[in-house]
Amino acid sequence: MPAGRIKPAVLAVFTRQLATLIDVGMPLMRGLRILQEQTENRALKRVITDVAAAIEGGSTLSEALAAHPRVFNPLYVNMVKAGEMGGVLEVALRRQAEFMEKALKIKGKIKAAMFYPVAVLVVATGILALLTVFVIPRFQAIFDGLLNGRPMPSFTVWVLKISDVFKSHFLTVGMVGLVLAFVLPILVRTRRGRRWFDRFKLIMPVVGTVCQKVVLSRFARTLGTLLGSGVPILQALTIVKETSGNVIVGGVISKIHDSVKEGGSIAGPLKESRIFPAMVSGMVDVGEQTGALPDMLMRIADTSDEEVDNAVSAMTSLLEPVMIIFLAIVVGSIVIAMFLPLIAIIGGDVIGGGAGAGGGS
Repeated sequence: MPAGRIKPAVLAVFTRQLATLIDVGMPLMRGLRILQEQTENRALKRVITDVAAAIEGGSTLSEALAAHPRVFNPLYVNMVKAGEMGGVLEVALRRQAEFMEKALKIKGKIKAAMFYPVAVLVVATGILALLTVFVIPRFQAIFDGLLNGRPMPSFTVWVLKISDVFKSHFLTVGMVGLVLAFVLPILVRTRRGRRWFDRFKLIMPVVGTVCQKVVLSRFARTLGTLLGSGVPILQALTIVKETSGNVIVGGVISKIHDSVKEGGSIAGPLKESRIFPAMVSGMVDVGEQTGALPDMLMRIADTSDEEVDNAVSAMTSLLEPVMIIFLAIVVGSIVIAMFLPLIAIIGGDVIGGGAGAGGGS
């Protein structure tokens, strides 16, 4: 029976609690039973029940977790397996919990930073749609009655035409938007679409820099955590490729895997990829030569996390004034377009009144 959705934050708490219970000397089965009783997440409760039953049936913890691939990814399972083999299960669980907490922290910061710009964009789009579809057409009727056949300013005519197009094709535009919202995710799931989208994320202006640093942090932290837990390097690279979240980066990791398999280094393919900075390949090279690769990878991950924070702050600081200026230009243009006919009407009345007075004198 498939488990329901279990949020990463809930799984991270479970992992840390299980590590703590094992660390204080509590048997694994008893720890699982305690966590099963206290958890309020029904899906997690079912999973813990299944895992405990599998262990009672003779399976190891890693084998029991592997039976739930939708909940425990290959990284999680292999971390636990390495901890079981090395007799340091609590250490492996604690490292996995730290890994998940770091990933959630970075994701949360990016979401929090993007909330304000996205909210402003949604509200602005609604206001512009309201102005274009409902407000501007009413002004057109007023101008037609006041101008008495005189032509409207060309800029006003242009704005009114745009408004008319949106009003006449409002349902069509909405349907096209809905179709794109459904079709684009399907295209991204295809092999070619996913590859194009992942490459675009890495090279797009402003946001691409943040994506590169997030990918680097994920790569370095995942590989460093696995190697530090005793997972063989080739197996660790396979897991990192599966959990990279980016097809382009996955291709680079495949080259690294082939290089290591043939007796080469990790630093060489990293440098050739041009996705990661030269400093990263240099630090990895030093880590390989000194035998401190896991520690070096964790340092790279920590540095990348700090750079993600700075990049997100810089991106947010840049987006806010850009959006304000854009909205000011759009709304200001609409206001000017609506005032130009009024100026023409007032000017025509003044000139007409002056001519009438001169004729009567």
